[in-house]
Amino acid sequence: MADSSGLQVDPYLKSFVEDELLSDVDLSAADFWAVLARLQERFAPTITEALVQRDEFQARIDEWHRAHGAGSRAGYEQFLTDLGYLQPVPSAPPVVTVDRVDPEIAEVPGPQLVVPATVPRYALNAANARWGSLFDAYYGTDALPQDGELGPGYDERRGAQVITAADELLDELFGLATGSHADVTAYRAGTDGLVVDTHNGTVGLADPAQFAGFRAVDGDGRGAVLLTRNGLHLEITIDPTTRVGRQHHAGVADMVLESAVTTIVDLEDSVATVDGEDKADAYRTWLGLLTGNLVAEFDKGGRTVTRRVNPDRTYTAPDGSELTLPGRSLMVVRNCGHHMTTNAVRTADGTEVAEGVLDALVSAVAGIYDVAHKGPHTNSRAGSVYIVKPKQHGPAEVALTVELFAAIEEALGLVPNTLKIGIMDEEKRTTVNLEACIAQATDRVIFVNTGFLDRTGDEIHTCFAAGPVLRKGDMRSTTWLQTYEDRNVDVALAAGFSHTAQIGKGMWAKPAAMAEMIEQKIGHPKAGANCAWVPSPTAATLHALHYLRVDVHGVQSEIASRGVADRRDLLELPLGDPSSLSVEEITHELETNAQSILGYVVRWVGMGIGCSTVPDLAGVGLMEDRATLRISAQLVANWLAHGVLDEQTVRDTFARMASVVDDQNAGETGYPPMAKDLDGSESFQAALELVFSGADEPNGYTERTLTRWRQRAKART
Repeated sequence: MADSSGLQVDPYLKSFVEDELLSDVDLSAADFWAVLARLQERFAPTITEALVQRDEFQARIDEWHRAHGAGSRAGYEQFLTDLGYLQPVPSAPPVVTVDRVDPEIAEVPGPQLVVPATVPRYALNAANARWGSLFDAYYGTDALPQDGELGPGYDERRGAQVITAADELLDELFGLATGSHADVTAYRAGTDGLVVDTHNGTVGLADPAQFAGFRAVDGDGRGAVLLTRNGLHLEITIDPTTRVGRQHHAGVADMVLESAVTTIVDLEDSVATVDGEDKADAYRTWLGLLTGNLVAEFDKGGRTVTRRVNPDRTYTAPDGSELTLPGRSLMVVRNCGHHMTTNAVRTADGTEVAEGVLDALVSAVAGIYDVAHKGPHTNSRAGSVYIVKPKQHGPAEVALTVELFAAIEEALGLVPNTLKIGIMDEEKRTTVNLEACIAQATDRVIFVNTGFLDRTGDEIHTCFAAGPVLRKGDMRSTTWLQTYEDRNVDVALAAGFSHTAQIGKGMWAKPAAMAEMIEQKIGHPKAGANCAWVPSPTAATLHALHYLRVDVHGVQSEIASRGVADRRDLLELPLGDPSSLSVEEITHELETNAQSILGYVVRWVGMGIGCSTVPDLAGVGLMEDRATLRISAQLVANWLAHGVLDEQTVRDTFARMASVVDDQNAGETGYPPMAKDLDGSESFQAALELVFSGADEPNGYTERTLTRWRQRAKART
């Protein structure tokens, strides 16, 4: 470890900071480490106090539940109020006053990607997913039912399906004054507007205002028509020289949708960063995206592919002026929560520094490259750096984050309120005090969102002592969960988020089930959310169809008149009656959760993969991160604590499921099998620890256990 300003710094991290992060900013290495040391000295005690209060609250809640069980809702409410856990709802809603917010956050509803910062090519894929091919998304997924096996190469039968579906979509969203897009023989665009030749004559759009621009057709017949609806754009790409263009009745080679409007580059739940080397790799991705210099090379089909960030897209506007649209998703970074520390930097006495403090400082310094326009591309044209802060418990912790951001701005000479905050509404104490949380950050907050899995994991841990909880699948139909989803929107709208900030919803977990996603995920914009998480660029393109169909700002106006959902409904506990379940049902629930835990943990601990598609017990691939792990581990721990399960049954089931998971991953390079040596498998032992220590682990978090076992696995290999 190298010594800097009294700090012991991992050499990998030190090299990254001094040679890369600080290479073109007006900040010396000595000053950077001095700033970090001062921030640690100032904020670590306050963070420790906040964590102590979390533990004290939980201990008192456990005592109350042991004495009263679930108790009455009124009694529970009074207890939480007297405790100080439940704070008074402000007499008037907070009003956000945030400024310098980019339109992607304030005005343009659309899909939001979350991508691990530790995989540069995935991050570049996400950044470039601002625009996505609808033809490819239709062709390669179950979004369109497939009629038999596809032929080798380009299958014209499938191509015809795609063309028909695209014509139907254009008729639905960008209808012609008369006739159908299926009858079009040519699209012609210029400063006189869009002219469409059909078999029955020449027509225009039913709504001419939907024509947004064009690229003039060249000598080979290549050009583009740009349409707009609900703030999003769709490009009809004309190129009769391509295989698809030759087949299409109007020479259209593709329809390209504005898709992932924003992307969260994740330093938290979807990464496995346990030391300075891991942290440096993750930070390098964020820096490279903001400078525009990130490059990833990888093998694909025997050839080397080089990936960079896309340039902006240029068109001619209807009035003849140049129209430039961003070619990249607006990048947001998610830092670690207050509860994490990192061995990448230690104080002189060996104490690990607060990981969220280090994250925030590095995120901000990288942001200087963008706000000072030092790279070839701009991320935030408004001059802001967007930081999502997860796992905050109540308004005092939001205030702590705001104070930290202000201190970093002052130290770096940034304009006040450059660092914006996204508040993850994923912990119960934040949910029940959401108005007060927003009130602490009215001049910085640009995002609140719901996350079913983390929020449910915290709900289970909070009421752990009250009794056995419902099965995981049954949680979705509970009153508290529906109130949580509704109230997040209600409170945000009352605070003035519409046309100012994002209201988000959680992840679609099945990357291969696009038809199901198209059917179900339209519920998010219909619920008033102007962004929602998707697991891939392809999913972003298909989810963009929902925002083209739904006028989210109109929906928000309607929802704002219904009033705020009753906070008291959040206090209904998700307790079940195990006696109503058969032995087979209990066994199935245990096996499902054990297999899920092991399938995720073996990748995290054994392979350093923080987020991936993990097959479930039925073989269906599900996108898993620490949030999914948290709820599964907490549920099994809860059932164990209340006698629904016994320790030997849990151990035997995990041993059996280890073999199942090994078989599911048998062909994966670098996979460390568990079943052949359960006692020697760090992954298997970590999974057991998550369950058997689940009652005592603060807030049911999984990070500390995972990190410790991953460090052991790295040291051994």
